Amino acid sequence: MSTTTPHTRPSQHPHVGVTRTFVGMPKFPAAARAELANTTQRRNLAHATGIIREKRAGVVGELDNWEQLRLAAEAIKNRALRNLDSYLVEFEEKATAAGAVVHWARDAEEANRIIVELVRDTGADEVVKVKSMATQEIELNEALAAAGIDAWETDLAELIVQLGDDWPSHILVPAIHRNRSEVREIFLRRMKEVGRPAPDDLTDDPRRLAEAARLHLREKFLRAKVGISGANFAVADTGSLVVVESEGNGRMCLTLPETLISVVGIEKILPTWADLEVFLQVLPRSSTGERENPYTSIWTGVTPGDGPQNVHIVLLDNHRTDVLADEVGRDALRCIRCSACLNVCPVYERAGGHAYGSVYPGPIGAILTPQLRGTSSKVDQSLPFASSLCGACFDVCPVRIDIPDILVHLRTRVVDEKRGGLPSAEAAAMKAMAWTFADHRRLEAAQKAATTSHRFFGKRTSIGALPWPLSGWSSARDVPVPPAESFRDWWKANCANGTGEANGTGDTGEAGRE
Repeated sequence: MSTTTPHTRPSQHPHVGVTRTFVGMPKFPAAARAELANTTQRRNLAHATGIIREKRAGVVGELDNWEQLRLAAEAIKNRALRNLDSYLVEFEEKATAAGAVVHWARDAEEANRIIVELVRDTGADEVVKVKSMATQEIELNEALAAAGIDAWETDLAELIVQLGDDWPSHILVPAIHRNRSEVREIFLRRMKEVGRPAPDDLTDDPRRLAEAARLHLREKFLRAKVGISGANFAVADTGSLVVVESEGNGRMCLTLPETLISVVGIEKILPTWADLEVFLQVLPRSSTGERENPYTSIWTGVTPGDGPQNVHIVLLDNHRTDVLADEVGRDALRCIRCSACLNVCPVYERAGGHAYGSVYPGPIGAILTPQLRGTSSKVDQSLPFASSLCGACFDVCPVRIDIPDILVHLRTRVVDEKRGGLPSAEAAAMKAMAWTFADHRRLEAAQKAATTSHRFFGKRTSIGALPWPLSGWSSARDVPVPPAESFRDWWKANCANGTGEANGTGDTGEAGRE
């Protein structure tokens, strides 16, 4: 595994662009500070997320029963998680009866080993891929590259990221941080190295860029023997898999190759076919701001003479059962990867996805990644704190994940894991505050000292930057000058009669108006 910094973009595998792992990423505050300096990225994110928010609000507003649909989606996913063991077995039985081969993978290493062996058995040295967060999570492209197998991303945004030797920065739109001129430059520079080149007269017109991508990918679609996909949903009572997408590349990967390998997180299970009715309404509205996805592909095992004749399904745990064991954190497994929480998050909009050090950025990444990877690394310890707890993410979540509640839960876990060791400067400051607030006499003495210091600042209203160890806090905030009078002193002076009513004329003075 390699290490990178936010400003060191990954290098390319000799066969195809492969993003490196996030191991060695700095913790979120440091990474976010570096990404904030990228003004082009900030403009791109603000523009794109603003458009998606507006579209989503429009199509959600058309439904009188939107909140009822959210409640239904939450209930269905909760039922699936409570009975996950039985629904997974049912799914395996139905999928196997339909001609698919089901594999179980405990972790990323086992999943990658299974998939590499399946591809090798076909004799293929390349695969075409439908956009899949699960395969990014297990770093499948890297595992295939190490085995000498090229993995071609066919989603337009994933193609941009792959050709640009970049990292995905958004769940739905991985290249959201790129603008049209940057995409044009990437296509002109890189397409010729891995396949059909972009036309020399390529402009940054979206239609021309999409045409260049279609022509580049067409030859890969037509010659590929193996397709790899994820799944948005896996239906237990039919053994069916469902992929929704907007470009048609998924349909090409799911129908043309002889062999199809689908990597499915075990939390993607829905109990019944009827449950799709709810999710095929809430998912497109929450993700792309559409009433329905242009392409909804559903397949059940093998159909003789039609589509892939070798269908393999890899059911992936990779610590999902650990998440399931947490009564609070397990709600994160309801996530259907719509990315609505990213599009409303003020932190994500400014810091971008790369700062999260994970394939799952934004609010959902801040609660999912530390549970899947643990909190042993600095970046994973910092993710639960990468939020203002404004609650906008819960308001838009189609499955009603209370992300702020889980963030607080995970913050408690991070703090508890550090108890007993050498405290950080922040922890020491909090202990000092707790000691001060525990006794009113100590608090009164601290207030007296603060108000006494007022005279040293003259007419200034703010102190400015503070020295270490408070410099980190004051670097992004204006520290006000302590007031000349504390509320306690004002109360004694103006409400000494004990009735709670101000004495005299009722003039509270300058401190009271403040």
